[in-house]
Amino acid sequence: MLSPMAASLWRGLKSVTPIILGYLPVGFAYGVLAQKSGLSLFNAVTMSVFVYAGSAQLIGAGLIASGVGGVALVFTTFIVNLRHLLMSAALSPKLSGWKKWQVALFAAEMTDETFALHSLRMAAASPPKAETFAINLLAHASWVIGSLAGFVAGGQIAVRPIGLDFALPAMFIALLVPQVLKPLYLAMAACAAALSVTLLLLGFGQINVIAATLVCATCGACLDAWINRKSS
Repeated sequence: MLSPMAASLWRGLKSVTPIILGYLPVGFAYGVLAQKSGLSLFNAVTMSVFVYAGSAQLIGAGLIASGVGGVALVFTTFIVNLRHLLMSAALSPKLSGWKKWQVALFAAEMTDETFALHSLRMAAASPPKAETFAINLLAHASWVIGSLAGFVAGGQIAVRPIGLDFALPAMFIALLVPQVLKPLYLAMAACAAALSVTLLLLGFGQINVIAATLVCATCGACLDAWINRKSS
């Protein structure tokens, strides 16, 4: 019989396996790009340990290779990761009973994919903290392992890290499907996707995702509340 800690790790592993299967190839792609961009092994892996942000790391490696200054690098990373404000606002009510150090550790480990998973897990009840942290740590470990493997392989192969960009979109779709509990949710997801692409084509850059999410989520929440009032 498994101990409570081992049982939490096992449940966390089963929940986070789809994310791990996405993080390993994308982390590998980052590691290859980091090696080709001139980063040292220490710097590349340290970035995966402390920054732990796929899009920001891929963009950062490219900017470093281009010789961009530190201020521009920090500002670009800040803009790319602004979406974390939305994710934090969405999950903060679920963590109201947590200690501050637990919330800080949870926030440091949160990514787009684990946010989607935790949103689904926390929708009905508060899951065990040990299982929640196990999910975050296992996902983070897979990203670091993928980065390390990619960096080592990057010195042995002469190909560009392309062809792996399907992993994250496919993983997001897989995480979105269980959350589409009402036709309204599907409609808002489709509207957000269409608006995001439209804003990108109009030249809004990375802000397109945040803007589309804010507009469609707000409209969806207001419409859902109106429908509930009408039916009650």
